[in-house]
Amino acid sequence: MHIDKSAENAIWIEKTIKDFIETSPENTLKNQNNDKAFEMPLVGFSRGDDPLYEAYKDHVGPFYLTPLEIFTVTFRDFGIKAEELTVISWILPHNNATKADNRKEKFYPAERWARGRIFGEETNEILRKHVVTSLESGGYRAVAPVLTPQFSIRISPKYGYASTWSERHAAYASGLGTFGLCDGLITPLGKAMRTGSIIAQIPVSPTPRPYKDHHEYCLFFTKGVCGKCISRCPAGAITEAGKNKELCYKHLVPVTKDYVISNYALDGYG
Repeated sequence: MHIDKSAENAIWIEKTIKDFIETSPENTLKNQNNDKAFEMPLVGFSRGDDPLYEAYKDHVGPFYLTPLEIFTVTFRDFGIKAEELTVISWILPHNNATKADNRKEKFYPAERWARGRIFGEETNEILRKHVVTSLESGGYRAVAPVLTPQFSIRISPKYGYASTWSERHAAYASGLGTFGLCDGLITPLGKAMRTGSIIAQIPVSPTPRPYKDHHEYCLFFTKGVCGKCISRCPAGAITEAGKNKELCYKHLVPVTKDYVISNYALDGYG
């Protein structure tokens, strides 16, 4: 049976990501047992010219970068077209033990959760570089947006804290989840995850989005029930109106950061 090139590319890229998470010693919480930070990931794709990316710029602010803008600046190639680009997105679900430990906590993060945030993101960064290198070895140009000099935190007039590229919004565009009342991305593997993305000049068919609304997986928005994140939030940052990013950030830094440093001897927050 003939498989077209875009399908072959999708299979190859997905295997590259999953093999790394399954076999690399870099997938670690760096604890006594050297447990894996993440279980088997989800992978999705979206087109570089997907209208959502221009919509993000309109909604978030003019500083938000489209796949084409990031690729053009990175490679100084002003002849590239957006339709030639593919956004590769993945979901890295925290392991069950990490979720179980953090579920017991009421105010501060569990140690495994803090390790998942700190060393899990180190894993994610290494994975980004690994995917870029693998694509380049195959003859395809690629870039990890959050690892470029152009990536930075900004203030959106409409949404407050924002950035020049959003891994969660790339995942939404790539069919991997929708947003909840607390702004977290709800994926088929849950919300306890980290996410990453790469922009590459490679033909891959986009992953169908099995939703029509950006809140479709949230029971509060779709059925008016749940809202458990409101009472669960230790900072009181979530109400039926949504999340207060200022209150959230003040709990992360310095509250959880100080706790993680003094109790777990780790440099980071959770």
